[in-house]
Amino acid sequence: MNSTSHQEFKVGAFENVCCFILLYYLLLKLRNATHFIIRLQIILGSSSVARKKILADMGYEFKTMSADIDEKAIRKEKPEDLVMTLAEAKADAIVGKLQNIETQEKDAKPTLVIAADTAENVQPKLHGKEDAEPTLLITCDQVVVYEGMIREKPSSKEEARQFIKDYSGGHAATVSSVLVTNLNTGLRKGDWDKVEIHFHDIPEQIIDNLIEEGIVLNVAGGLIIEHPLVLPYVKEVVGGTDSVMGLPKDLTRRLMKEVL
Repeated sequence: MNSTSHQEFKVGAFENVCCFILLYYLLLKLRNATHFIIRLQIILGSSSVARKKILADMGYEFKTMSADIDEKAIRKEKPEDLVMTLAEAKADAIVGKLQNIETQEKDAKPTLVIAADTAENVQPKLHGKEDAEPTLLITCDQVVVYEGMIREKPSSKEEARQFIKDYSGGHAATVSSVLVTNLNTGLRKGDWDKVEIHFHDIPEQIIDNLIEEGIVLNVAGGLIIEHPLVLPYVKEVVGGTDSVMGLPKDLTRRLMKEVL
């Protein structure tokens, strides 16, 4: 081997070593990140089947709790204000339940709360150790807006029928909120997301079947675009379908990062 070849061999070997070190460092970072995700505790403050599915699809394991508040007692003129206020109320109610449990069981594990709409606030700490394993409580709310009017869950089959007839050949919007409170530090942040949905004409028979089935009575505005009967008549969705289903993924991830 001449001197030039020997020098090239040494340079190539050095580059290989550097690449190996860099790869090893990246693998360590990835393992630490994965370890962090595994140790993250999450409580979903909702009984919504759709929200449970979305959060599971995001790769998280979680427990669920219900806020059990009187949503009709909270009124706001703007849909964004309403979903934010309701998300905060749900978070406060669940935090109260967790505090009672902690008092009874003397459980020192930290907890983080996620609800919805734009908000940044510092709340009383549920757990004392800021460096303890974080827990996320995620609470959300959603309304449908049609021709400037706020629509919540239908109060009757007749109202649900009218809601769906209104959407037929027209459009509506969903406003969904998410609020996250870090119960280790007391930091709370939230935001809301809006999506527009445009529909083809929906046949009367389809509407009858939806009303008979009854699931539209349990969702905001009687609007459920992922339903097999409804999906063929969805013309366009301007925004994320996950947001329409009640839990915008990107917003939820961002808020989780901001409070940690």
